[in-house]
Amino acid sequence: MSDRLNEIALALVTPGKGILAADESTGTIKKRFDTINSDSTIDSRRDYRHMLFSTPAMKDFISGVILFDETLRQSAPDGTPLVDIIKNQGAIAGIKVDTGAHPMTGHPGELVTDGLDGLSDRLKEYHGLGARFAKWRAVITIGKDLPSKDCISANADALARYARRCQENGLVPIVEPEVLMDGDHTIDRCFDVTEVTLNALYKALAEHQVALEGTILKPNMVISGSNCATQAEIEEVAEKTLQCLKRTVPAAVPGIVFLSGGQSDLDATAHLSVMNQTSGLPWALSYSYGRALQAAPLKVWAGNNANIEAAQRAFAHRARMNGLAALGQWRPELEQEAA
Repeated sequence: MSDRLNEIALALVTPGKGILAADESTGTIKKRFDTINSDSTIDSRRDYRHMLFSTPAMKDFISGVILFDETLRQSAPDGTPLVDIIKNQGAIAGIKVDTGAHPMTGHPGELVTDGLDGLSDRLKEYHGLGARFAKWRAVITIGKDLPSKDCISANADALARYARRCQENGLVPIVEPEVLMDGDHTIDRCFDVTEVTLNALYKALAEHQVALEGTILKPNMVISGSNCATQAEIEEVAEKTLQCLKRTVPAAVPGIVFLSGGQSDLDATAHLSVMNQTSGLPWALSYSYGRALQAAPLKVWAGNNANIEAAQRAFAHRARMNGLAALGQWRPELEQEAA
């Protein structure tokens, strides 16, 4: 089983490709649709995601797609399961399996992610529906006296328990410990918290005997807080992110796929590209972007299926830009090319 999991993990970090995160909950995607004044219905959500998955550029730049439970079960208007459309594009279907972050008892301002109850049964079902990898997101907040050791430990343990159950059921676990960029903290503070968080994660994964060769890490980049008076430059973000990862992530991990975490589309792409200009890294570096891949096509689509081709071009452009970044070949002037 571990060899098969390793094959899937390596496929997810195929050079020049990355993961499309299309796993927004019903509530989250409604907020996205509200920005384009479009109703969020079962059919409109299906139509939007079908538009993304059927974009020809998927074959060149997308290795996997993280789905929400609803989407994994849906079919295109012609009756083709969306999972099959993803497979026909040469990508792998995945599934979000946590049930969200909730307030941590006794720790004001901190969150812990739920979803372990009944997880093994859900994983068996998801595997039968075509999913071959899964995702679980933990949330770490930086603030006054935050994060606490208890919060980091609880989230690391939950991630490890989830990862072990994924592997037992034939799915590659993406472990996502996101240190939020919300706040006025400096990049150095982000570095310190990210380092502690990743060390706790890999300690927990070892304790639960998770085979690292069959996992993918989805971390935040080391960046300044969104309200920090001094925002770090692209080169500093790349340098400190790599330094932090080298200190914490074992070489057995096949790949690291970054979340965009509230960065602008261009910043997320630029940071990834600069990091990939460093040679000799023990793991592949790629992307697992949601908003940074979807914001442009969502705006063009605007809830009107007459705009599908134009929206697909916008999605293809962002996918191509990030595919180049995954090879360290993105340049700002490429953004001026027609999408």
